[in-house]
Amino acid sequence: MSLIESVSGTLVAKNPTLAQIQIGGITYNLSISISTFEKLPELDQPVNLLTHLHVKEDILNLFGFESTSERALFLNLNTISGIGPKSAMSILSGTTPSEFRKKIINSDVKSLTSIPGIGAKTAKRIIVELKEKFSMADDIDEGLGFSDQSDSLVIKDAKNALKSLGYKTSQISKAFSDINKEGKSIDKLEDIIREALKRM
Repeated sequence: MSLIESVSGTLVAKNPTLAQIQIGGITYNLSISISTFEKLPELDQPVNLLTHLHVKEDILNLFGFESTSERALFLNLNTISGIGPKSAMSILSGTTPSEFRKKIINSDVKSLTSIPGIGAKTAKRIIVELKEKFSMADDIDEGLGFSDQSDSLVIKDAKNALKSLGYKTSQISKAFSDINKEGKSIDKLEDIIREALKRM
């Protein structure tokens, strides 16, 4: 979970890699992808972006995203050796999360190398690191970020509770995928957790 979940304010400047948002007299610089840039409003209009605060030694960089799917892909890419935040943003600018997911599942090295910032070696490394995770997750899974629909608050609480118990994201994703495929309608937090635990 990011220290700063999102920012809301007035858009005072923008270009394909940067958005400046003014909040209470303070202007924040957010690194963004071209995809996010294209969805920004006109200047001096209100804007809300999801964020990730990247901390490295004494440098703080704030990254902005227009959707949960874009941010989730950014975070997944950052877990791969050799891919830093700048490379991840470059990749986000060259594809959509859903298209990227398909390329990974299909082990499509050729298509991946057509994305700026990805060479053959990097493409193969990404496939090795992410294919199993993406294949196990259903499209509805917010944790991997390949859906425009966010989980309900109770589902998010249930997933966070399972993570705190030490279960991996892939295990949690599969359990919730199984529950959804069975068409079960469960409203209470404790019942959702209990059902998920049965499938671990």
